[in-house]
Amino acid sequence: MSRFRIPSLRSATIALAACAVIGAFATVPSPAQARVFVGFGFGFPGFYGPAYLPPPIYYPPPYYAAPPVVYTPPQVYTPGPAVSPGGGGQTCYAGAYVCPMERPVPSGAACYCLGNGGQRVTGRAN
Repeated sequence: MSRFRIPSLRSATIALAACAVIGAFATVPSPAQARVFVGFGFGFPGFYGPAYLPPPIYYPPPYYAAPPVVYTPPQVYTPGPAVSPGGGGQTCYAGAYVCPMERPVPSGAACYCLGNGGQRVTGRAN
């Protein structure tokens, strides 16, 4: 014969109710508290609690003085006097360009020199 015991059911109900009440109070939201604890496992005489440790010393990076930036204008090419490889010969005068002639032509005939972009610049032979 199994007999159901009333006192054990009563004590279980009370214990369950107590757990429910404690659990209800544990889940009540409270304001957040951010704490940082830095301490040692032993105390210091004269201090009540952990000792204050200052933050580590910050050393700024070394100063680097960069050289000043200087922009110079581009160099302009100015052709020098035209000298043919043989020491003599004809020269073509084409505006700002002066160049030696590859083949002899009559004086005053049309000729050309190559410009900076590779284009032909017409002129007159000497």
